[in-house]
Amino acid sequence: MVALRPGKVTVGGVTLENHLLLAAGVLGTTGASLSRMLTLGAGGVVTKSIGPAPKDGHAGPCLVVLEDGILNAMGLPNPSKEFVDELAPLAKKPVVVSIFGGTPEEFGEVAGWFTGKAAGFELNLSCPHAEGYGAAIGSDPGLVEACTRAVSRLGAPTWVKLTPNVTDITAIGKAAERGGATAIVAINTVKAMRISTGLRRPVLGNRFGGLSGSAIFPVAVRCVYDLYEAVKIPIIGCGGIASADNVVEMMMAGARAVEIGSAVQGDVTIFSKIAGKLYAKDGISADEIVGCAHA
Repeated sequence: MVALRPGKVTVGGVTLENHLLLAAGVLGTTGASLSRMLTLGAGGVVTKSIGPAPKDGHAGPCLVVLEDGILNAMGLPNPSKEFVDELAPLAKKPVVVSIFGGTPEEFGEVAGWFTGKAAGFELNLSCPHAEGYGAAIGSDPGLVEACTRAVSRLGAPTWVKLTPNVTDITAIGKAAERGGATAIVAINTVKAMRISTGLRRPVLGNRFGGLSGSAIFPVAVRCVYDLYEAVKIPIIGCGGIASADNVVEMMMAGARAVEIGSAVQGDVTIFSKIAGKLYAKDGISADEIVGCAHA
């Protein structure tokens, strides 16, 4: 397997300790948990999605572990503006705040709370199970562009997380780029559901949810591959990554860095384990492999 040269990397305006980030929604609900993941080897962390008003989320069950991934319908629970205080101990650390809203104005409002207190923002325009938010907005190129611009005009690094649940993800990626995004994150979860044959009802309280984990890795690779040919800004791959080889494959498709989420559920030391196999002192520059599968 290809080994990379270790060291800091800057992606979309954010300087990371390595190419591996904690994905939004996983151990990102407190400053303490975010700090712990950085200590355990994550090169950067993305917080739980924060919105314009506190939300309790959907009724349970909200998460079910499957044989090949995780099915969840959390409903974007968050403390809203109160979360600002959680970031105080993480000043100058590679912390990206995931934000959501129902309008461009709400995105701008939430971003304003954290301006100067975080390394950058990740716009959640892709959650498949929160009515009026996420993918409900992220499937409309015009709204994606407007929401992105509402945040990017504040001057901070602005990443936009895309949904795979669209006909053409490149159209959404181009809209984010037009809006001033400094990077694209691809992808969020895939719309899915399971039914309990014993109970004769959906396993999730919300009925429908989003699938993450190894089952969606090939979908994520394809989305990153398509976006690499459609946009000029960096791409951060996300979806089912669980090994160093997965990281290399995603980078060959066009990713500059990756986010890891579901794999953390099984092993919180996953970042250091992947880094141990991904990096070597005599490794090559990541520039040599990013997008090489397009040659």
